[in-house]
Amino acid sequence: MSDPLKVVVTGAAGQIGYSILYMIASGAVFGDRKIILHLLDIAPCMGAVGGVVMELDDCAFPTLAGVVPTDDPAVAFNDVDAAFLIGAFPRKQGMERKDLLAANIKIFKAQGAAMDKYAKKSVKVLVVGNPANTNALICSKYAPSIPKENFSAMTRLDQNRAKSQIAERVGVNANDVKNVIIWGNHSSTQFPDAKHAFIKKEFPRATTTTVREALQNDQWLQGEFITTVQKRGAAVIAARKLSSAMSAAKAACDHMRDWFMGTAPGEFTSMGVFSDGSYNVPKGIMYSYPVTCKNGKWTIQYGLIIDNFARSKMDETAAELVQEREEALALCQD
Repeated sequence: MSDPLKVVVTGAAGQIGYSILYMIASGAVFGDRKIILHLLDIAPCMGAVGGVVMELDDCAFPTLAGVVPTDDPAVAFNDVDAAFLIGAFPRKQGMERKDLLAANIKIFKAQGAAMDKYAKKSVKVLVVGNPANTNALICSKYAPSIPKENFSAMTRLDQNRAKSQIAERVGVNANDVKNVIIWGNHSSTQFPDAKHAFIKKEFPRATTTTVREALQNDQWLQGEFITTVQKRGAAVIAARKLSSAMSAAKAACDHMRDWFMGTAPGEFTSMGVFSDGSYNVPKGIMYSYPVTCKNGKWTIQYGLIIDNFARSKMDETAAELVQEREEALALCQD
């Protein structure tokens, strides 16, 4: 019997935390592997965390081997195998991006240092809290003993949104849409790219068609499709008066499941990872690439043809990430 996986979720009392804990505990991420959940939040939220613990108990999950609620990073990150870093300082009215970066640097600097000291060196870290790409970069900076490839930022929500938009347009199930790519930053500069995507249907007969062939509408793919995905988070907030929670939790689970369990043959997924210069992206930024996953490791999908339109979009979002990195690193020295 394998030892239980230890999984930490930060911001455990928040909206995304509330949605994601059910999914993790139910086996949606790690299958039938037993897990121990470490729930980290700030001291004023520990009462709410206690209520979440009671609900987890009441669910009677067969895969849940234990729950550790805490406001102490030393306890939360102790010996963990996987980390969902959801808790982050939210952008408030009147805040500049530099203010948001400064507030989050304190959080992710402390969490990186705690992981460096207490977590397993093999821990897989997914940063969900925004600005996710740069928060992941900062977290890694302060956890130098953990390999950089163990850190990632979530762009799976954007990928899922893009798949959904295509599926609705074509009239298929979202799961039939494969290999949509999110390049770059989890921000309004991200580039949702469907040029390499295809639609694979099993019923009433097995068929595979490229998205471009199915749509016959490059104008939509290079216009409304991109802006809809880029602005989807803002649209949810406008309608719901709250940011995406259920869909963000689902995407985080999808991301971590693929990382641990592997991607399907012939398919890739989008993950924010440290750039090694692939596709002429500047090195050292946390950039979303198409990747395949196998045996707990990710590999950038090489060899995709990049046209001039894609190049301009990829460069735009890379430039934003370079600027964010420089601003964040400067703040680290303050």
